[in-house]
Amino acid sequence: MATGALPALLVIDMIGMLDFPGADRLAPSAVRAARGARTLRDRFHRRGWPVVYANDNFAHWQSDFRELVAMASAMPGAASRIAGLLEPTPQDYFVLKPKHSAFLDTALPVLLAKLGVQRLLLTGMALEACILATAIDGNAREFEVAVAREGVAGKPELRAAAFKVLSGSNAAAVVALDRAVAWCARAAR
Repeated sequence: MATGALPALLVIDMIGMLDFPGADRLAPSAVRAARGARTLRDRFHRRGWPVVYANDNFAHWQSDFRELVAMASAMPGAASRIAGLLEPTPQDYFVLKPKHSAFLDTALPVLLAKLGVQRLLLTGMALEACILATAIDGNAREFEVAVAREGVAGKPELRAAAFKVLSGSNAAAVVALDRAVAWCARAAR
């Protein structure tokens, strides 16, 4: 890792309507993950480190990210709570993604290169799908990748297996929320 390279926080798929089958089961862990992601986002902001939202467009192909935030904010329950916790600020970046990985067919690789980012901290949902795919793709592109354990949501029955795949394959470190910034800071010196 180059000295002085910035870390970036990726907030993956946290802005949404939560209107898919099984969303009611995922909602409590998604709200907890949003709280963890918000804590990390605030810490990144204080350090001047970039925060990037990588979000599905949920088949709203004519919407932009701000419209997705507005739609999620208007939903009842967990969707609006999450959108309220994680509403992007003017200093944040965003990319819309068509599939699981935040790297697949998005401007994310170019954005990260322009920002000088070489270390990624992942938060969001779903751990066993979009987080896992993004971590593997990030690792394949030679980023150092970590997943914030308390900043991700997913199917409870797949949580342990997904963390095992991430750490066992060396695609990503799995770090506790209270150690995540320290993990990132090693790159920013």
